[in-house]
Amino acid sequence: MAAAPPAPDAFEGLRDLYQDVILDHGRRPRHAGKPETFDASAKGDNPMCGDRVQVFVRFAPDGTIGETRFDARGCAISVASADLMAETVAGRTPADARALFAAFREMARTGTCPACDAALAEPLERLAPLSGVHEYPSRVKCATLPWHALVAALDGAKEATSE
Repeated sequence: MAAAPPAPDAFEGLRDLYQDVILDHGRRPRHAGKPETFDASAKGDNPMCGDRVQVFVRFAPDGTIGETRFDARGCAISVASADLMAETVAGRTPADARALFAAFREMARTGTCPACDAALAEPLERLAPLSGVHEYPSRVKCATLPWHALVAALDGAKEATSE
């Protein structure tokens, strides 16, 4: 027997929770600010909406991402995405961070990621508050811009776009 779908009130409650998470991270980002030292950095710019971000990456001795910080000017979605990204990629390899970005980009575009690897379930759950941007295609670029800058930094580039 299939489970009954959640009540409409449950969806509204989840949407409100996600909205609160985005606003909290957008207003009070935990990983904002340029660190004293870093190993890689890249800027991202979305001229269509004015979002700008610079991502700073410091690697741990084992080659994983030890810390990611950012400076951003933009909407709550862009800042919240940068902050949640910084939390989510800590301790991961650059390859894992790229795979996570691919999965997140799919989630931001469609609201789901059915083909995502089970290993990505936990970090994607942390990023789920941003899944609602799929309902607003112009906001997908706001959510993915920090990730494009992260990948550019990991690739040794200095700039990225939200394309």
